[in-house]
Amino acid sequence: MAISIAVLDCDLLLHGRGHKTLDRFDLDSVSDDFLLTHFSFPRDFILYLVELLREVWWPISPEVQVLAALGFYTSGSFQTSMGDIIGISQASMSRCVSNVTKALVEKAPHREQSFQEFQRVAGIPGVLGVLDCVQVAIKAPNSEDSSYVNKKGFHSVACQLVCDARGLLLSAETHWPGGLQDTEVLERSALYEQLSGVIVPSFRYNLAHTATHEIVDRTFRAIQTRFRCLDGTKGYLQYSPERSSSILLACCVLHNVSLQSGLDAWTLERTEPLEEHRNLKQRPEDDEAEELRKQLILKHFS
Repeated sequence: MAISIAVLDCDLLLHGRGHKTLDRFDLDSVSDDFLLTHFSFPRDFILYLVELLREVWWPISPEVQVLAALGFYTSGSFQTSMGDIIGISQASMSRCVSNVTKALVEKAPHREQSFQEFQRVAGIPGVLGVLDCVQVAIKAPNSEDSSYVNKKGFHSVACQLVCDARGLLLSAETHWPGGLQDTEVLERSALYEQLSGVIVPSFRYNLAHTATHEIVDRTFRAIQTRFRCLDGTKGYLQYSPERSSSILLACCVLHNVSLQSGLDAWTLERTEPLEEHRNLKQRPEDDEAEELRKQLILKHFS
């Protein structure tokens, strides 16, 4: 005889333990301080983000899903503890993070042509953006894949970022195995084909180059500080490389959205420097790029 089995969503059982039921969670029922403490963003930004992502309708309300994802991104806590704060199960918390991450990834930055403001930073004209490659720690993949083991011996994904003078990300490629060197990531990236003829970094010029490059370092420090799931203080990202890459990209999108909505990117910036840049094996100089660099130094830094 067949036996019918009822499958219940754990969220429906939370009410008996004193939690808010899922359909009753109301942003208006919590204070601004509560939102800042647990989700690290002000109410206006959270509402703006809800409207930005409302085009995708989910069984769980957009407000709850956005709060769940923001709580995970910004706290770095395991999903169960953040789910308890807003009264949803770990399974629903996981779905919320997955749904919001997917929606944000679809809004990932694309390369833009922009020369504005860089000359004000250190006097270098004609700069499109500043590029760097950073590492985010993840758990070891299930397969015996050593390509994600970086030079420090832990598993990570490599993220190539390009930002403008404000710290707005123009490009973010987050899917590279951590075992690749920065130059290998660059040469394999979608951006590389567009960089033919660019120059590589005499004394005053190098100082200006360093000052300009600090922008991308500050940008990633700000991202790690705001989105604690990326900084490793509460453990590595406990996901596959593919999902970890998506979470990293979603945080990059949120960084851009917060800048574009008027939030200060550097408010919570860390003070400690990122990993010191290692000397990378230089490719043979492009004659045209070398001549361009000489003319730039002669005109602006002599």
